[in-house]
Amino acid sequence: MPQWLEAGFWGLLAGSALLIGAVAGYFARVPRRIIASIMAFGAGVLLSAVSFELIADAHERGGLTPTVIGAVAGALAYTGANVLLARRGARHRKRSGEEQPSEQEQPGSGTAIAVGALLDGVPESVVIGASLLTGGPVSLVTVIAVFLSNVPEGLSSAAGMRRAGRTRRYVFLLWTAIALVSGVAALAGYALLGGAPPEVLAGITALAGGAILAMITDTMVPEAFEDAHLLVGLITVLGFLVAFALSHA
Repeated sequence: MPQWLEAGFWGLLAGSALLIGAVAGYFARVPRRIIASIMAFGAGVLLSAVSFELIADAHERGGLTPTVIGAVAGALAYTGANVLLARRGARHRKRSGEEQPSEQEQPGSGTAIAVGALLDGVPESVVIGASLLTGGPVSLVTVIAVFLSNVPEGLSSAAGMRRAGRTRRYVFLLWTAIALVSGVAALAGYALLGGAPPEVLAGITALAGGAILAMITDTMVPEAFEDAHLLVGLITVLGFLVAFALSHA
């Protein structure tokens, strides 16, 4: 299999977890405490992946300066875009309760939520594709970490969309589209960054890491803390350690 196609496959695989989570969240009526606990675990997994796969890899490739610049740029870009989307109704796109506005309460919020979901998923997928640029196999730890974190993201968000009155068609078309875009983003990460200098690759990897870290603290942690409360720290650490073990297996 050509590596560009392999990059797309791994991105699609990781993104498909969003659809799996959405199906569970829409149909299973999972208790909010369970959703919050799963979200905390996913946040821990992603925190570990950002630390030991993305930021560490960026530093190894290009040194401290491009790593810091990339991470700050990623966090700024994500935060700026998230502020704009929040004003249009996407602030609580990963919440499983009644925080999400309906289309009647805030017209255009459905589109904002869809764009927000794209904003959350694209950086992870680009990194998956870029991990193949060394000529070796894909970073399975990154793929597994993104997959494990995507399940609770899709689950929580779909549960909130159902409560906001969004149709089954809207929910599943949205998450199917995001899964497909994840594959395209991974393919693009491989195709567009091939031949880039190590410093550029380091900056892009760190940029994705900074964006993901901002996303975790802005959208995943609040949902986890809302209902898991005092257990959220323990569950997050468990997720962190699982991903850490995978990266050193």
